[in-house]
Amino acid sequence: MTDRPWLGSYPQGVPADIDPSHYASLVALMEESFEKHASRVAYSFMGRDVTYAQAHRQSLALAAYLQGLGLAKGDRVALMMPNIPQYPVCVAAVLRAGLVVVNVNPLYTPRELEHQLKDSGAKAIILIENFATTLQQCLAHTPVKHVVLCAMGDELGFLKGALVNYVVRNVKKMVPEYHLPGAVRFKDAVRQGARRSFKRPDIKADDVALLQYTGGTTGVSKGAVLLHRNVIANVLQSEAWNSPVMSQVPAHEQPTSVCALPLYHIFAFTVGMMLSMRTGGKLILIPNPRDLPSVFKELRRHTFHSFPAVNTLFNGLANHPDFGTVNWKNLKVSVGGGMAVQGAVAKLWLDKTGCPICEGYGLSETSPTVSCNPVTATEYTGTIGVPLPSTFLKLLDDDGLEVPLGQPGEIAIKGPQVMAGYWQRPDETAKVMTPDGFFKTGDIGVVDAKGFFKIVDRKKDMILVSGFNVYPNEVEEVVADLDGVLECAAVGVPDEKTGEAVKLVIVKKDPALTDVQVKEFCRANLTGYKQPRIIEFRTDLPKTPVGKILRRELRDKA
Repeated sequence: MTDRPWLGSYPQGVPADIDPSHYASLVALMEESFEKHASRVAYSFMGRDVTYAQAHRQSLALAAYLQGLGLAKGDRVALMMPNIPQYPVCVAAVLRAGLVVVNVNPLYTPRELEHQLKDSGAKAIILIENFATTLQQCLAHTPVKHVVLCAMGDELGFLKGALVNYVVRNVKKMVPEYHLPGAVRFKDAVRQGARRSFKRPDIKADDVALLQYTGGTTGVSKGAVLLHRNVIANVLQSEAWNSPVMSQVPAHEQPTSVCALPLYHIFAFTVGMMLSMRTGGKLILIPNPRDLPSVFKELRRHTFHSFPAVNTLFNGLANHPDFGTVNWKNLKVSVGGGMAVQGAVAKLWLDKTGCPICEGYGLSETSPTVSCNPVTATEYTGTIGVPLPSTFLKLLDDDGLEVPLGQPGEIAIKGPQVMAGYWQRPDETAKVMTPDGFFKTGDIGVVDAKGFFKIVDRKKDMILVSGFNVYPNEVEEVVADLDGVLECAAVGVPDEKTGEAVKLVIVKKDPALTDVQVKEFCRANLTGYKQPRIIEFRTDLPKTPVGKILRRELRDKA
């Protein structure tokens, strides 16, 4: 589909294309903002503000510290923390030093963390102390040589910071005991770096900016290689897309975004942090979006204009008794991503805020946003919208040929935001890239005459839990190691709260095996969203004549 019928559905003022060469690198984008908006607030966290000038000074010092460790251009640094102000500072530091960010989910189990650190070849990790015990359990088996530890209160000033750290460590007992000899504190790393000289590396648009890990159909998590120009392109695409409504923010108000999605997830990384930096905006950091009373307490402090979130969060907030205590009147854009937005949730959100949820679509492999509903729309369309500027979508059949209009086909994407490939996996990259440069998503969609796309099925057996990909192979591989399991299959089943939930069907080897034992084993080896919600025992599993488990049959029965 090269004629782009969707351009006719673009709101006035949205360009057909953006210029991804506008910045030489993400560092150039960040440094422009550090200079231009020095006195503005960059991040707000638990009532404390960090200005662009402070973020500039801290990140430059930390970049010098990282260089002083002997890390060379292109080396990988893992970041493992929730939405705290140290995270954006660390991203800026890693990129300014010419290094590569490896985003890590802080809730990973030691098994999952070890895989990612080994696969990425990370030489250093910066993490919050709450999860230091996870690292301790696998550190010896990884290439990591340097550990920097952050604490929740690091950026909250001396008195408040000390109080918050005391409560987190001693009252809420959120920091299990750990032993990491040689680990350096974040504040000490910044202090040491401030005394060192920073050597500015030559960073180009085609250099790797980050490895964004995504589940593999083989059950092994793969790193999507995102170049500086990929993320820059998606920032500029998102900015252009939001411009019809964000241009209405009064000149005296700083554009402000709520960041309740985790920054280690590519949606928040690009559409939250990097887009906010590009526009000189303020980012409200929410460390735990599940704690709704705390979310409302934080939002009451601010005037905000942009709110990217997933369906479950919109739903949770809109149905909460404290909803009315927040001023939603200035909200200009609510972007729904990560999972399908439900019609009932979209209607409730519009009724309560006056701001429609614009559902979008994206993947880790596309930095992430590919398509979105127009931000000027007031009706819920039930589609993933139209492709963003400079983005081409087409629907392919199993032979790689484009299907006629109205027919379902696999969504394939071409655009400046598409990844360079999977980290050190040319075989996996070859499976998803077409000869003419389109990325095959594994999602089955249909498109109408106006260029609005709708997802109707998934080619892959992936399960989508609250916007996170769960690959059945990984769950099955873990559970197969449990004594007493003969064979098992994981499938997604509809769930009101999370969109889908993991259901595990097991054939026992040991009749004494219980669902409690299975759940305990999964808790130790799989992060929360991957753990099965439902466990069913059967005498056999449906299979093809060659013995392949028919997950689809289990799904349909569910």
